[in-house]
Amino acid sequence: MSDLVKVEIIDRVQIITVNRPEARNAVNYETAHELARAFDQLDANDDVVIGILTGAGNTFSSGMDLKAFAFNGQRPLVEGRGFAGLCEKPPRKPLIAAVEGYALAGGCEMALACDMIVAANNANFGLPEVKRGIVPGSGGMVRLPGRIPYHIAMEAVLTGEMLPAARAHHYGLVNKLVEPGQALEGALALARIVAANGPLAVQTAKKIVTESRDWRQADMFDLQRPRVAHIFVSADAKEGATAFAEKRQPVWTGK
Repeated sequence: MSDLVKVEIIDRVQIITVNRPEARNAVNYETAHELARAFDQLDANDDVVIGILTGAGNTFSSGMDLKAFAFNGQRPLVEGRGFAGLCEKPPRKPLIAAVEGYALAGGCEMALACDMIVAANNANFGLPEVKRGIVPGSGGMVRLPGRIPYHIAMEAVLTGEMLPAARAHHYGLVNKLVEPGQALEGALALARIVAANGPLAVQTAKKIVTESRDWRQADMFDLQRPRVAHIFVSADAKEGATAFAEKRQPVWTGK
C-alpha cells in the first residue's frame, strides 16, 4: 500500500484512510486503485469483520481530483467498481464512513456507498455537480433518495447546496454525530460493537439487507431462505448458543 492510502487494523476493524490532506483528499487515478486494493484486503482478511473509511486531516474527501484529470485525462475509476474503487461495487463486509469536514461530490458519493456514517457535528455533505453543469453519477442520484426523504434528496441534488451534518442526522443519513476531530473514534466505537458479533452472520446480514431492496414482497422469504441456510448450521451458530447458555463471551471462528 502506498502513502496515498493508509491501512491499519485495530480490534478486528480495518481502518482505510485517504491520505492526501494537501489536496483535501481528492481522489486521483492512483488513489482509486489503492483504495480498491484496500477494500480487497478488507474482504480477504478473515481476522477483520468490518471496515472504516476516512480521510486524513480535517476533510473526508472533496471528490475527484480535477487538477490531475485536467493534467493527464485519467478519471479515478476502477473497472467494475467505479469511482474510488468503491461506488459501483462496495466491499462485501460492512463499511463505516468517518466524516470530518467536507464530503463533497465524489466524496459524498463515497460516504453514500458505505453502510453507516459517523460525522463530526460541523461536517457538511454536498453534491455540487449541477453548479458545474454535470451530475453526480457515482451514486448521488441513485443512492441519496433511498437514504433520506425524496424531497430533501431532490433539494440536495438539484440545488447543489450543502447538507449540514446535523440536518443529515435528522433525516437519517448520519448514524451518529460527534464533536469535531472525533469522527474516527466514534466510528471505531460503533465498529467494535459490530466486530464483536459473529463474522459470518454480519457478512450475510449485510448481503441480505442490500440485495433484498430489489426483491418482490411475494418472493422475499423464498429468496432469503437459501441465502441464510448455512448460517443456522454453522459452527458460529452453535458457539453463539453455547456461549449464551454458559453465560460467557462467544469465541467466533467464522465457520
